[in-house]
Amino acid sequence: METPIKYPGNLTLRVVLTCIMAASGGLIFGYDHGVSGGVTSMDSFLKQFFPSVYEKESNMKPSSNKYCKFNSQILTLFTSSLYLSALVAGLGASSITRMLGRRATMIIGGICFVGGALLNGFAVSIWMLIVGRLLLGFGIGCANQKHPLCICKCEVACNDPSSDLCIARSLQALGPSLTINHLLFQSVPIYVSEMAPYKYRGALNMCFQLSITIGIFVANLFNYYFSKILNGQGWRLSLGLGAVPAFFFVIGSFCLPDSPSSLVERGHHEEAKRELVKIRGTTEVDAEFRDILAASEASQNVKHPWRTLMDRKYRPQLVFAICIPFFQQFTGLNVITFYAPILFRTIGFGSRASLMSAVIIGSFKPVSTLVSILVVDKFGRRTLFLEGGAQMLICQIIMTVAIAVTFGTNGNPGTLPKWYAIVVVGVICVYVSGFAWSWGPLAWLVPSEIFPLEIRPAAQSITVGVNMISTFFIAQFFTSMLCHMKFGLFIFFGCFVVIMTTFIYKLLPETKGIPLEEMSMVWQKHPIWGKFLESDITTQNDKINGKC
Repeated sequence: METPIKYPGNLTLRVVLTCIMAASGGLIFGYDHGVSGGVTSMDSFLKQFFPSVYEKESNMKPSSNKYCKFNSQILTLFTSSLYLSALVAGLGASSITRMLGRRATMIIGGICFVGGALLNGFAVSIWMLIVGRLLLGFGIGCANQKHPLCICKCEVACNDPSSDLCIARSLQALGPSLTINHLLFQSVPIYVSEMAPYKYRGALNMCFQLSITIGIFVANLFNYYFSKILNGQGWRLSLGLGAVPAFFFVIGSFCLPDSPSSLVERGHHEEAKRELVKIRGTTEVDAEFRDILAASEASQNVKHPWRTLMDRKYRPQLVFAICIPFFQQFTGLNVITFYAPILFRTIGFGSRASLMSAVIIGSFKPVSTLVSILVVDKFGRRTLFLEGGAQMLICQIIMTVAIAVTFGTNGNPGTLPKWYAIVVVGVICVYVSGFAWSWGPLAWLVPSEIFPLEIRPAAQSITVGVNMISTFFIAQFFTSMLCHMKFGLFIFFGCFVVIMTTFIYKLLPETKGIPLEEMSMVWQKHPIWGKFLESDITTQNDKINGKC
C-alpha cells in the first residue's frame, strides 16, 4: 500500500463561499419540495385554479365521504410535474457541463429556479403553474444531483475518497475497458468536493443534505404565515419567495470561479493551476494538479459502464440500485412531505390547523437527519434501516387503527376531539423521525458505498432515475389512492415497510467501515449473495476450462 498523500491547503474565503452556495442550493430544493402541499390546501389557491376541487370541499356535508374531496389528477400534477423535468434535466446535465463547465450548469439551474418561482408566484392560469414547476424541476436536475464519486472508498491508499488522486489511480488500475465519467452528475456538491480541501469535503456535503430538510421546514412555516394575508393571495408569496434564494444562487454562481477539475476537463490547464493556487491558499499544488490531470486523462479512456453493470457478478449492486430508491418512496413518507396539509384537512383539521401541523412535523426532519449523521458510523447502516423500518411500521399501524375507527369506510368522522388531533400529529412526527434517520439519508449513502468504481455512474443513474419515477408516481396518484383505498392506504404502505425491512434484513450486509477493495468479500461471505456469486465463479471457470 502506498503512503497516503495529504494535499496542502487551507479553508479559504473562496471555499467558504462555495459552502454558502451549497446551502442555498439545498434550501431551494427543499423549499420547492415542501411548498406545494401547503398551497394546494389553501382555499384561495383552490378557488382560483381548481374551482371544482374547491366547490367539492367547501360544499361537503358532514355526512359526506371526506376521503375523496381532494381527488384531482390536475391538482396533483402541480406537485408531481417537478420530478419528471428533474429526471430529464439530470440526464442532460452532464453534457451541458462538459461543454460549458460546472459553474455554467449551476447558473442555468439557478435561472430556472428564479423563472419557475416567479412564474408560479404571478400565475393566473394552470398552465403557468405547471410550466413554473417544470422549470423548477429542470433547475433541480442541473444544480442538485449528487456526484456518484463523492463518497466512494478507493482501492488504493487515498486519504480522501473523493480526491482526484484516488479517482485517477483507481481509473488507471481499471484500464480502458471500463468507463468512469467524472462529470456524470453535475451539481453543487461536485463543485464543493472539487473546491474544498480534502479534510473539509465530507462535512460540507453533509451540510448540503441538512439544508434540504431545513428548506422543507421553512416552506411549511411560510405556508402557515402567508395563508391568511393579502386577502387570501398569500400563496403567491409562498411560491414566489423561492426566487429569493435562487436569485442569490445565480449571483453567487457568476461571482465564483470555475473549479480546477472543470477547467482541466475543457483544456484550460494554466488557468486551472492558477485557480488551484488561489483556492488552496498555497503555491504547493503541483502534486494535486498532476493528479487532476491524470484523473481527466483516465476518464477519457474508459467505456461501457452499462454493459458491465449487467454482468452477473454485479447483480447484488443492480438489485439494490433499483430496490432501495423504490422502497424509499413506498415508505409513504413523501405523502406526508407533499400533502400533509391536505391529509390533515381530509381527516378533519381546519385550514390553519393543518398548515401548523405540517410545520410541527417538518421541524422533526432536520433534527432527525442530524441524528443520523452523528450515529450512522457508530451503529451501522443495517441497524438504522431496521430500527427505522420497525418505527415506521408501528406508526402506520396506529394511524390505520385511528383513521379506521374514526372514519370507517364512509369517510364520515363526525366531530373530532382535540386529543385525536394531538395523537395523529404526534404519531406522524415519530413516523417522520424514523424515516429521517434511516431510509431518508441511507437510501443515498448505501448505494454510493456498494457500487464498485467501474459501474458507479451507470448504477447511480439507475438509482436517481428510479427515485424520480417513484416520487412522481406517489405525488401524482396519492389523492386517488386515498379516495379508493381509504384508511387502507396506510396498510398499503405498511406492507411495503414490512417487505423492505425484510429485504434489508435478509440481503444487505453491513457496509460500515468497509473499504472498497474488501466490498466484494462482503458479498461473497453473505449467506445468500455468496451462493449466487459462487455459482457465477463456477460458471466462469467452466467456460475458461472449456476454451483450454
